[in-house]
Order: sequence, then structure tokens, then C-alpha cells
Amino acid sequence: MKKQKDPIAEARRYVENARKTLNENGELNIETKRYEDEKYVRAAGNYLWLGVLMALDAVFHVRKDRRTRVDINTYIEAVGKRDRKLLDFVNDGYDVMHLYMNYDGNQAKGVSDEGFRIANTIIDRCETMM
Repeated sequence: MKKQKDPIAEARRYVENARKTLNENGELNIETKRYEDEKYVRAAGNYLWLGVLMALDAVFHVRKDRRTRVDINTYIEAVGKRDRKLLDFVNDGYDVMHLYMNYDGNQAKGVSDEGFRIANTIIDRCETMM
């Protein structure tokens, strides 16, 4: 039987993978403060959002099975019932990590920095709720 991993540690590993992706591959133009290739921004945004979902699942048990897809509104409803401050972070995180970084590939360094800040805040808060 496979040993269950700590979901918060695993979520932090995803954040570290996102950081590594941008640091090693995402060439930053210092003058414009933008990443040159949106591919790496998209990948980093995806890693961040997956890490956040992993932490949220550990606390709220929204996702019953790794093969099921859960709508963001299900997370919002579960989080909103328990922690309104966390709900604000989840809403902002969805916009920044999932939409701006992952879907849009927004190359502004400030957007990526905010994604990392929000992801770490959500994971830290989830850890205290476990």
C-alpha cells in the first residue's frame, strides 16, 4: 500500500516547482520586468493553482477522488462557510494564478510575484486549519 503524503508539504512542493520553472527557464527582461516566454509563466501558474487546490482539498475535502473535476464554485462555497478571509484569497488566487498566469500567460513579473504570494498565504492558512 502506498504511503499517503502530507498534502501541505506536497502543495509547497508544487509552489517550489513553479518557482524553479520561472527561475531556470523563464528569462526575465530586467528593463521591462516581464518574462520573455509565456510558456513558463503558464506552467508556473498551473503549478501554483494545483498546489493551492491540494491544500484546499486537505482541509475542505471537496474533491472525493483525484479523477473527479470540481468546479471552482464548489471550493468557494466550502471555503466561504468556514473562513471569509481565506475566501478572499481563493478568489484572488483563482484570478491571478489560474486565469492571468495559466490561461492568459500574463508575462508581467508583478503578476507572477502576486501569484506566489497568494499561493503561499492560502497554503499557510490551510496548514493552520488542519
